[in-house]
Amino acid sequence: MLKNPEDRRARRSRKLLKESLLELMKQKTFSDISVRDLTDAADMNRATFYLHYSDTSELLQSVEEDLLSELQALVNTHMQETVAVGSVTPVFEPVLDFAVEHRETCTILFASSEASGFLQSLQQLVHENGAPLVKTWFHPEDPRLADYLLNFLAWGFIGLLKEWFDQDMALPRAELLSAAQHMSDGTAAGLFPRSERRRL
Repeated sequence: MLKNPEDRRARRSRKLLKESLLELMKQKTFSDISVRDLTDAADMNRATFYLHYSDTSELLQSVEEDLLSELQALVNTHMQETVAVGSVTPVFEPVLDFAVEHRETCTILFASSEASGFLQSLQQLVHENGAPLVKTWFHPEDPRLADYLLNFLAWGFIGLLKEWFDQDMALPRAELLSAAQHMSDGTAAGLFPRSERRRL
């Protein structure tokens, strides 16, 4: 049975609005973007916009949620291998490639103060996925240390990625991965007893 053409039109409308929002966010701050700006850019009427979103903030949130959902699915795919080898490399490499593939969107969201919720959600994603790994690999006696480690690494990796993009990815990918690995290893080594350390 063919899918409802109304569903296809709705998906197309939402896609156009998200693309238009990202394009407009290259030109002006998010707070200056109106629904009229979006509908003009997407070549649709305001009524169509309000069929899908209540305002521009909800549209921005939808853009962020789409990206985070794809990222979580990617992490899920590689988590078993990560646990098995005792290193975050199996998941960090594809995550880095994902970020490169979505570099333009990430750069726009990183640069937008109104999208600060995206950075917080990204940090939370790293924390939630990393917590079971830290518990399994290190068995920390004080759970607060695990939180410190995960928050430090999450914001560190986000900053590392932002800087890499700002530098137009001048550092070779392999060197960036190696640097991230050394940073995470060094941080873990400073928090946990030698007998409990494992390569992150």
